[in-house]
Amino acid sequence: MRTKPVNNMYDKKLNVPRRVAAAKNGSPAAKAADGRLLLRHGLVVDPKNGVEDVRDVAVTEGKISAVAPEILPERGDRVIECGELMVVPGLIDMHLHIADLFDITTCSGFCAAQDGVTTALSPGAGNTFMAPALLGAEVDRGMPINLGVFLGGASVLATMLDTAELTALFRGELPDEVASRKLSRNPITNRTAPLVIGIKDHMGHFIMSDENIDRLFTITSQAKLLYMSHTQDIEHTLRMAGLSKGRPLHLGHANAAGCISGAQAAENIRCIAELCRQEHITGEFVGTMLRPNRGCREGLRMDKLAQREAFDALENGSIRILVSDGQNQSTMKGFGDTRDNIPAILELAQQGVLTLSDAVATMTSNPASLIALRTGNPWWSDKMGNLSAGSNANITVIDRANKRAAYTFVNGRLTAFEGKLIRTGLGAGSWVCRFGQFDSLGVGDLALYD
Repeated sequence: MRTKPVNNMYDKKLNVPRRVAAAKNGSPAAKAADGRLLLRHGLVVDPKNGVEDVRDVAVTEGKISAVAPEILPERGDRVIECGELMVVPGLIDMHLHIADLFDITTCSGFCAAQDGVTTALSPGAGNTFMAPALLGAEVDRGMPINLGVFLGGASVLATMLDTAELTALFRGELPDEVASRKLSRNPITNRTAPLVIGIKDHMGHFIMSDENIDRLFTITSQAKLLYMSHTQDIEHTLRMAGLSKGRPLHLGHANAAGCISGAQAAENIRCIAELCRQEHITGEFVGTMLRPNRGCREGLRMDKLAQREAFDALENGSIRILVSDGQNQSTMKGFGDTRDNIPAILELAQQGVLTLSDAVATMTSNPASLIALRTGNPWWSDKMGNLSAGSNANITVIDRANKRAAYTFVNGRLTAFEGKLIRTGLGAGSWVCRFGQFDSLGVGDLALYD
């Protein structure tokens, strides 16, 4: 048995520039499901298409093929009766830590699928340029959800690349020779580094200078990446809004600023809502903090008046996105939990804060539309967060009586049922980034010997 040079295997198995070009041309590689799947008689809530009625949904080869009042089964169809259940586009959790912060003993991505999440974007504080390769390998080896990452702002600025070169890197245009000289000696890291959704500054862990924050704004705005800020300290948030200078900014877990005591908590949320009325600033709330307990006892809980202000911000449309921020069977705890996603959506509708359709939109069409807007890639709003014919068959079927996911489908494949993981769905997930979707990055397929 002879050892094969890594570079040869890399060139053969990991042609990321070709994959990026394919995604830019609108032909992302999606996993296909065998046969036709019919979800019958469920209450379909599809905010993008204005549907809120009993419908049948047909899935063919991993795509939504039809949504209609009645679709008659044909021989060979797999039929699932969804009467008394609610059928919605697959939940997009755009702030969900997956396999980071020393999450070494649990399976947060798998637990998220059990909770109805079909797509997760992970903003780890320590995410380096290696994150797409490392997490991409997990997708290659069988994840039950679509997965993407934000890079940590401090790590992005820690290399020898200047601002223009970092911008070129994230556009997929940096020459290999420059990357190997100024970014990393690892060609796998260099080739996969552009495949991210955005950058997050983690003020809770790293306090950067105004100059460096301005560099990140330049990179994200010119490379069409999301810029997520660590929103908890209101002074930092106001600082970030000022430094943005009209460039896009997304305020992560923004209701954390209301987790102090006293009148200042409510004032913080009002301030954030006002900031998010500006066209270039958006925000998100952690669903766990909107529930009756106002958060996790082991971590952050909202002040009562601050929670009321958060409801007002949702009702008037200042904030239009919900996230979990965490999965509480994992090491990271305190802000939220994927198990609260569906209950929070249903309770916002039950309390009259939002209509049912608007509540569902907070984790379906709204994040998809925001990502499409910031990345300039319509694939996100065309194929994700909706049940249009031709869109990816990411579907969450909800048991409203128990406030949990009854079925989770990712790219047309069943990944979880009644809180139990379905092993045949472990390869359903794909890699997602600003360029679109990739069925595989090839990293997990690399072998040392042949």
